[in-house]
Amino acid sequence: MPTNIYVGNLPFNVSVEEVRDLFEPHGTVESVNLITDRETGRLRGFGFVEMSSDEDASAAIAALHGSQCQGRTLTVNEARPRPQRDSGDSRGGGGPRDRPRW
Repeated sequence: MPTNIYVGNLPFNVSVEEVRDLFEPHGTVESVNLITDRETGRLRGFGFVEMSSDEDASAAIAALHGSQCQGRTLTVNEARPRPQRDSGDSRGGGGPRDRPRW
């Protein structure tokens, strides 16, 4: 079963291929997903790598956590599941009703 890995503090100009090349020596990479800003399309500095097995993921985490990529120290650990959102408006924030009426 594939294991999802969180990769943080990535350079903003890193490519999917560069991230794949970092992880492939440690096992089979199923996918690489770099997170971008919805409005600008710019990379947000983190992403996820899916490895084919727990063993491959553990080897990659052990080897790459704290390593350097283009001068930045990477944070690499097993991804945690996304927290459940409320079924209401997912944009958060608030409208005029949520502001104090001074």
